[in-house]
Amino acid sequence: MSLTLENRIEFVEEKILKACERAGRSRDDVQVIAVTKYVSLDTTKSALEQGLLHLGENRWQDAQAKWEAISDSVDLVTEDQPIWHFIGSLQTNKVKDVIGKFTYIHSLDRLSLAEAINKRASQLGIIVPCFIQVNVSGEDSKQGIEPEELIPFVEQLAELQSIKPIGLMTMAPYEAEPEQTRTVFRALRELRDELGRRSKHPHTITQLSMGMSNDFEVAIEEGATWIRLGTILVGKEEE
Repeated sequence: MSLTLENRIEFVEEKILKACERAGRSRDDVQVIAVTKYVSLDTTKSALEQGLLHLGENRWQDAQAKWEAISDSVDLVTEDQPIWHFIGSLQTNKVKDVIGKFTYIHSLDRLSLAEAINKRASQLGIIVPCFIQVNVSGEDSKQGIEPEELIPFVEQLAELQSIKPIGLMTMAPYEAEPEQTRTVFRALRELRDELGRRSKHPHTITQLSMGMSNDFEVAIEEGATWIRLGTILVGKEEE
């Protein structure tokens, strides 16, 4: 028998609690992003009704219909607001569509993108919290800046007043044995700590967006503050 959404949430919550316990961390330190790119609008609405207010999408083309439908249906006075996270690679020409709709950007990886985000945010009179994506694993298939480029990149961001870098993001290689991802997550945490010691950016970068359905428990043990969960949490539906 297939699991219901409620069953999935309970299953994931138990794993989060145990991972936090192993790491000596508070459960309150870990935020869950429900990645809804592979599920329908109805399932996305059900996730919101179950209290999963942080929603993650990879592409504006796929997210647009959901964003518009949910935004139109939310009672701004009485209901909790969904908080949208853009977690995929963001093309510069899509910045105008995404900024102002998605609260968080998890894939800031180049200066040209930062400048485009800053320009659009400035036009809207907002400040956009961003995660800098770092290619810790060194895989050619992964997006992100190289670890050695991180500190100079952060220093460049200090000139952009409408961007607030709040954390680092990475994607570990898919491993049949999740334990093998630990070095990637540990390296991102160490990069964050090094930033704290060396960066002169006015905003302190404290957050870590890392860990997905296959490896989130290891990511939590290594300090993840945001985990991005799709299949294990909300499932995957056929198109």
